Amino acid sequence: MPLPDPADVPLSTRCWQQAIVRLHEALQARGVHPAEVVVLLPYAQLIQQARQAWAREAGDTFFVPRFETTMNWASSLGGTLGLFTPSGDDLRMDVAVDMLTAASLLSRAGLASHQDILAGQLVEAAWSLARVAAAVLPDKRQAWSEQLAASLGAGLDSPVLALEAALGRIALAWAAASAYPTDRLFQASPALFAVLDGFQAEPLTEALKAHFGARAISIPLGISLDGAETERAPVPALHAALDAEDEAERAAACVLAQLAQGRCPVALIAQDRQLTHRVSAMLAERGIAMRDETGWKLSTTRAAAGLMGLLRAMPWDASTDAVLDWLKNAPAFAASAVTAAETELRKLGLRAWRDLPVTPLPALAATQPLAVRVNALREGFVRARPLAMWLRDLRTALRSAGQWEALELDEAGQTVLDVLRLHEGAEAEFETSPTMKLRDFTSWVNQTLEAGKFSPAHPPQEQVVILPLAQLLGRPMQAVVLPGCDEIRLPVSPEPPGQWTPVQRELLGLASRETLASAARQAWGYALRLPQVDVLWRTSEGGEHLIASGFVQELLLAHELDTATALASDPRSLRAVAVSPTPRPLPTGADLPVAKLSASAYEDLRRCPYRFFALRQLKLQAPDELESELGKRDFGNWLHSLLNYFHEDLKAAPAQDIPARLAMINIAAERATQELGLSDSEFLPFAAAWPGVRDGYLAWLAGHEASGAAYEAGEIWREIPLGALTLVGKLDRIDRQADGHALVMDYKTEPRATTAQRIKDGQEDTQLAFYAALMADDTLAAAYVNVGEKEPTRTYEQPDIVSLRDELIDSIQSDMARIARGAALPALGEGKACEYCAARGLCRKDFWTA
Repeated sequence: MPLPDPADVPLSTRCWQQAIVRLHEALQARGVHPAEVVVLLPYAQLIQQARQAWAREAGDTFFVPRFETTMNWASSLGGTLGLFTPSGDDLRMDVAVDMLTAASLLSRAGLASHQDILAGQLVEAAWSLARVAAAVLPDKRQAWSEQLAASLGAGLDSPVLALEAALGRIALAWAAASAYPTDRLFQASPALFAVLDGFQAEPLTEALKAHFGARAISIPLGISLDGAETERAPVPALHAALDAEDEAERAAACVLAQLAQGRCPVALIAQDRQLTHRVSAMLAERGIAMRDETGWKLSTTRAAAGLMGLLRAMPWDASTDAVLDWLKNAPAFAASAVTAAETELRKLGLRAWRDLPVTPLPALAATQPLAVRVNALREGFVRARPLAMWLRDLRTALRSAGQWEALELDEAGQTVLDVLRLHEGAEAEFETSPTMKLRDFTSWVNQTLEAGKFSPAHPPQEQVVILPLAQLLGRPMQAVVLPGCDEIRLPVSPEPPGQWTPVQRELLGLASRETLASAARQAWGYALRLPQVDVLWRTSEGGEHLIASGFVQELLLAHELDTATALASDPRSLRAVAVSPTPRPLPTGADLPVAKLSASAYEDLRRCPYRFFALRQLKLQAPDELESELGKRDFGNWLHSLLNYFHEDLKAAPAQDIPARLAMINIAAERATQELGLSDSEFLPFAAAWPGVRDGYLAWLAGHEASGAAYEAGEIWREIPLGALTLVGKLDRIDRQADGHALVMDYKTEPRATTAQRIKDGQEDTQLAFYAALMADDTLAAAYVNVGEKEPTRTYEQPDIVSLRDELIDSIQSDMARIARGAALPALGEGKACEYCAARGLCRKDFWTA
């Protein structure tokens, strides 16, 4: 059969024409009937293409050869050779089973104490060897592994490398002792075994060719271009993006532009899965039908996240955040009840769920009824049990939490239930599994979901096909969009996967760096032969400069192109957007009356009226984080708490000698630490500063008491009516001076210069004057007590506090009256108030045009 004229023939068609012609000629030369031929393809997606090509090119031949991959062929032989049933310690290539087997093998090898760390590495190593072991005849595998075992540990006899050596030996023995579904292929007897070679040879394919001997032939699926064709090959459209988001937008625009030109399907190459997911999300918004052949990591699906959320909420030491996160995704718990409980828990700062008090508290009125139901579920996850029982109990918990039905109705959820054997009766596979603690079970579930793959259903007629670069061979794609062509994601010399050294890879028959580099170059070269190709890369990532892949740089050099002039125009289409200025907001708050006013709330009004409107009237305040790093504010809260305990104890049992006071204040510090739930590691920064703070404070206290002042009360909540308004606040401390007058004090842990400035700008400082307003006494004094970490404690008294208090009360009444009359509350946008303002994103100060 003569080859047609290559002009204007698609590349994939030419590949198939050449391969089918050579296959047909081999059949005729050997006198073999097509039905007796097995043709092995590089990957399963080519099976339909091969059959269509045979029907198109073979012409008068009615019978079709068996176009197969190794796994498809092995499955089809099940009827004649019996179904493959793995047994014992066989590798299953299923992490749910293989992780358990790996732990068992490590235990039997005397490495039980390391199995938590090594089990995952052992599975990875054994999986990498499985492809090589499957290429060895079953009856020769044992001898093969024994021959390699001695050489595999060469150079690893150091005690430091003992675990690595043991891991390699166990992985090799495991792979060699396993049976594989493809073992039955060595028992087949095709009249002709033809292999259509892709970019990289597979060990099993090479072994089958050697096994069948003269009955085996190889036919390249790719084609070589002559010099003229190479010169005529178009240069792809090159796009250098600024960063990952810019690259994703440009890639999506390239796909849309190709589809607009009538080129369908378009191949979207998955070089970077995160980037590809972003592009596919943009295309999905446009209603583009996509066939994703690479799939998603199962652990990234919403279904898997919901299940893991339940497991993370079960341990005895689960954080409050972990439990709340689960409850928000558990339909059995009313959203309003969860929200109310979260508000209470964040207000109290209860970080660990186990710290919920058993006795009812008014402050936890919404939380405690919810906690009864939650704890009933959590109690069922306390004791260790076999894996099969864990799965049954997890199924029950999912149903109790209302999550089971959502998993059953979700496509990804069904995959989660399948891989974890959560369907009724499926757990029987693990009836003989060992006993696990909750931590081990959660780790097993997490690793199973991490290794699992979710493949969304393919549309009837796809417009875009998402696939790896190597699987572009032989596919009838009208255009290719290839993002991720930077030095990291498309290296000229890829890093071989796994833990094996280059010497070990050569010994074991694993693909070397050179082999991988050759396959990558062939795949890149094939893609560039297609007529419509968009190549994209980012020039920066994480603030670091990033260069294009070496393949792209070679392309530029080969065509003597300069990067600046060779780049294609931006594929994104511009659209006219009417100019819409962002004015300074001027809201009014007459319809949002404030019933209670605190010092900090009024300080917000004085610093920026809009901040008061947003945070106090609209109540748009972010909830406090329960799990966050401790900072200066936490030190202040701890110090306030311990000083209150210290002075209350000192008032109840007066002591004048320094050793007694030192012991009392240390006890108060321990009590405050326990009250805040601080661990030793979290308390470490406080502990480093505490001795200096403590000694400085005790020295100050001695001088303060020598002046005749005496502690009266601390942490006092006050509410004072002011017309229709109520002033509220908590006073750090009230003392009585020698003349009997009250002294209101507020502790500060800020720099001294800041405290001194507060006193200097008395009329600008709100706090002390406001606290004075909470006192009914007209003869009082007020002061800040600066408890320094590096400098001794010092008092900063505010002179003429009564006059300042009266002026403040007049200002409050005037300001509240103006707000009630509908006065505007503008965003000032000036000074330090804007630097750390929680309402900055609401007022949009950075975008004002007037």
